[in-house]
Amino acid sequence: MQRIDVSRLAPEAYRAMHALERFQRESGVPHPTLELIKIRVSQINGCAFCVDMHNHDAKKAGETDERLWSVATWREAPFYTEAERAALALAEEATRLSDRPDAVPDDVWAEAAKHYDDETLAALVVAIATINAWNRIAVTTRVVPGSLR
Repeated sequence: MQRIDVSRLAPEAYRAMHALERFQRESGVPHPTLELIKIRVSQINGCAFCVDMHNHDAKKAGETDERLWSVATWREAPFYTEAERAALALAEEATRLSDRPDAVPDDVWAEAAKHYDDETLAALVVAIATINAWNRIAVTTRVVPGSLR
Protein backbone atom coordinates (compact mmCIF):
# COMPACT_ATOMS: atom_id res chain seq x y z
CA MET A 1 0.00 0.00 0.00
CA GLN A 2 1.27 3.45 -0.90
CA ARG A 3 2.39 5.45 2.13
CA ILE A 4 1.69 8.98 0.86
CA ASP A 5 0.96 10.65 -2.46
CA VAL A 6 3.89 12.99 -3.08
CA SER A 7 2.29 14.32 -6.27
CA ARG A 8 -0.63 15.61 -4.22
CA LEU A 9 1.38 16.77 -1.19
CA ALA A 10 4.26 18.38 -3.13
CA PRO A 11 2.74 19.42 -6.46
CA GLU A 12 5.43 22.04 -7.22
CA ALA A 13 8.12 19.39 -6.88
CA TYR A 14 6.22 17.09 -9.22
CA ARG A 15 5.83 19.89 -11.76
CA ALA A 16 9.61 20.41 -11.63
CA MET A 17 10.22 16.69 -12.15
CA HIS A 18 7.83 16.68 -15.10
CA ALA A 19 9.71 19.65 -16.57
CA LEU A 20 12.86 17.49 -16.46
CA GLU A 21 10.95 14.75 -18.29
CA ARG A 22 9.85 17.26 -20.94
CA PHE A 23 13.46 18.39 -21.35
CA GLN A 24 14.55 14.78 -21.90
CA ARG A 25 11.89 14.16 -24.55
CA GLU A 26 13.06 17.26 -26.43
CA SER A 27 16.78 16.45 -26.07
CA GLY A 28 18.89 14.58 -28.60
CA VAL A 29 18.78 11.33 -26.64
CA PRO A 30 16.82 8.79 -28.70
CA HIS A 31 13.53 7.80 -27.05
CA PRO A 32 14.37 4.07 -27.01
CA THR A 33 17.63 4.85 -25.20
CA LEU A 34 15.81 6.93 -22.60
CA GLU A 35 13.39 4.09 -21.89
CA LEU A 36 16.18 1.51 -21.70
CA ILE A 37 18.15 3.52 -19.14
CA LYS A 38 14.99 4.22 -17.13
CA ILE A 39 14.24 0.49 -17.01
CA ARG A 40 17.82 -0.49 -16.12
CA VAL A 41 18.25 2.14 -13.41
CA SER A 42 14.85 1.20 -11.96
CA GLN A 43 15.88 -2.47 -11.90
CA ILE A 44 19.08 -1.60 -10.01
CA ASN A 45 17.15 0.55 -7.53
CA GLY A 46 14.45 -2.07 -7.01
CA CYS A 47 11.66 0.25 -8.15
CA ALA A 48 8.86 -2.06 -9.25
CA PHE A 49 6.59 0.86 -10.13
CA CYS A 50 9.10 2.43 -12.55
CA VAL A 51 10.19 -0.90 -14.06
CA ASP A 52 6.54 -1.66 -14.79
CA MET A 53 5.73 1.80 -16.13
CA HIS A 54 8.77 2.15 -18.38
CA ASN A 55 8.43 -1.35 -19.80
CA HIS A 56 4.82 -0.53 -20.73
CA ASP A 57 5.84 2.87 -22.14
CA ALA A 58 8.63 1.31 -24.21
CA LYS A 59 6.33 -1.43 -25.50
CA LYS A 60 3.72 1.15 -26.54
CA ALA A 61 6.47 3.05 -28.38
CA GLY A 62 7.29 -0.08 -30.39
CA GLU A 63 10.11 -1.63 -28.39
CA THR A 64 10.60 -5.37 -28.96
CA ASP A 65 10.01 -8.00 -26.32
CA GLU A 66 13.55 -9.36 -26.70
CA ARG A 67 15.11 -5.99 -25.89
CA LEU A 68 12.80 -5.42 -22.94
CA TRP A 69 13.35 -8.89 -21.50
CA SER A 70 17.12 -8.51 -21.82
CA VAL A 71 17.75 -5.08 -20.32
CA ALA A 72 19.14 -6.60 -17.11
CA THR A 73 21.58 -8.65 -19.19
CA TRP A 74 22.40 -6.04 -21.84
CA ARG A 75 26.12 -6.87 -21.80
CA GLU A 76 25.46 -10.43 -22.98
CA ALA A 77 22.41 -9.83 -25.17
CA PRO A 78 22.95 -9.03 -28.88
CA PHE A 79 19.97 -6.67 -29.17
CA TYR A 80 21.52 -3.28 -28.36
CA THR A 81 23.53 -0.80 -30.39
CA GLU A 82 26.97 0.36 -29.28
CA ALA A 83 25.49 3.75 -28.39
CA GLU A 84 22.77 2.11 -26.25
CA ARG A 85 25.39 -0.03 -24.53
CA ALA A 86 27.43 3.08 -23.75
CA ALA A 87 24.34 4.79 -22.31
CA LEU A 88 23.44 1.72 -20.23
CA ALA A 89 26.99 1.46 -18.87
CA LEU A 90 26.97 5.15 -17.92
CA ALA A 91 23.53 4.75 -16.31
CA GLU A 92 24.72 1.81 -14.22
CA GLU A 93 27.87 3.59 -13.06
CA ALA A 94 26.02 6.82 -12.24
CA THR A 95 23.42 4.85 -10.28
CA ARG A 96 25.91 2.76 -8.28
CA LEU A 97 28.06 5.67 -7.16
CA SER A 98 29.22 4.15 -3.89
CA ASP A 99 30.12 0.73 -5.30
CA ARG A 100 33.70 1.72 -6.24
CA PRO A 101 36.27 4.43 -5.50
CA ASP A 102 36.10 5.82 -9.07
CA ALA A 103 32.32 6.19 -9.26
CA VAL A 104 32.09 6.81 -13.00
CA PRO A 105 35.33 5.54 -14.56
CA ASP A 106 36.94 7.50 -17.37
CA ASP A 107 36.63 4.60 -19.81
CA VAL A 108 32.84 4.46 -19.32
CA TRP A 109 32.59 8.22 -19.80
CA ALA A 110 34.86 8.13 -22.86
CA GLU A 111 32.78 5.39 -24.48
CA ALA A 112 29.59 7.39 -23.96
CA ALA A 113 31.30 10.51 -25.34
CA LYS A 114 32.18 8.56 -28.52
CA HIS A 115 28.48 8.09 -29.24
CA TYR A 116 26.91 11.32 -27.98
CA ASP A 117 27.85 14.96 -28.48
CA ASP A 118 28.26 17.15 -25.39
CA GLU A 119 24.67 18.45 -25.38
CA THR A 120 23.20 14.98 -25.78
CA LEU A 121 25.58 13.59 -23.18
CA ALA A 122 24.47 16.32 -20.77
CA ALA A 123 20.84 15.36 -21.42
CA LEU A 124 21.71 11.72 -20.80
CA VAL A 125 23.24 12.62 -17.44
CA VAL A 126 20.09 14.58 -16.55
CA ALA A 127 17.92 11.61 -17.58
CA ILE A 128 19.94 9.25 -15.38
CA ALA A 129 19.72 11.62 -12.41
CA THR A 130 15.98 12.12 -12.94
CA ILE A 131 15.08 8.43 -13.03
CA ASN A 132 17.17 7.89 -9.90
CA ALA A 133 15.13 10.63 -8.20
CA TRP A 134 11.82 9.13 -9.39
CA ASN A 135 12.94 5.72 -8.11
CA ARG A 136 13.70 7.14 -4.69
CA ILE A 137 10.29 8.81 -4.48
CA ALA A 138 8.42 5.69 -5.62
CA VAL A 139 10.39 3.20 -3.50
CA THR A 140 10.26 5.35 -0.36
CA THR A 141 6.51 5.92 -0.63
CA ARG A 142 5.79 2.41 -1.97
CA VAL A 143 3.99 3.45 -5.14
CA VAL A 144 2.13 0.39 -6.42
CA PRO A 145 3.12 -0.99 -9.86
CA GLY A 146 0.32 -0.51 -12.37
CA SER A 147 -1.38 2.18 -10.31
CA LEU A 148 -1.22 4.72 -13.16
CA ARG A 149 -2.94 2.46 -15.70
